Amino acid sequence: MSNAILAASEKFETILNLGAKKRLAFMFETVQEFKQVWILNDEDGCVMLANEDDDCVPVWPERIYAEAWATGEWENCTAKAIPLKDWQSRWTPGLEQDDLLIAVFPTEEDDGTILFPDEFDSQLNAPKKRY
Repeated sequence: MSNAILAASEKFETILNLGAKKRLAFMFETVQEFKQVWILNDEDGCVMLANEDDDCVPVWPERIYAEAWATGEWENCTAKAIPLKDWQSRWTPGLEQDDLLIAVFPTEEDDGTILFPDEFDSQLNAPKKRY
């Protein structure tokens, strides 16, 4: 394995093993840098999760993390990038209108951080915090 691939693999594992708060910080830093939010789609559209009494849209900072989560019943899903401008102009209002929450950077072991769409949006606009 080349050094670049090994380094990328180590970074991937390190990020996945961070706690939810540090993954949340990584999410916002990465989205601010690359100006996109990653979701998973299936034949019916955007993947949804049920969390207690609420339905959530799971989001990730990069394709690799979304694809890593797409196992089992989600293995036929494809990762899709939503440009940040589209997210803020269409997705945030749409999620609010549909009373949906956002599951930020879930992993197989952790549901991620659950936020209201306006909370997620305001964090996207906040100064970066290093994960």
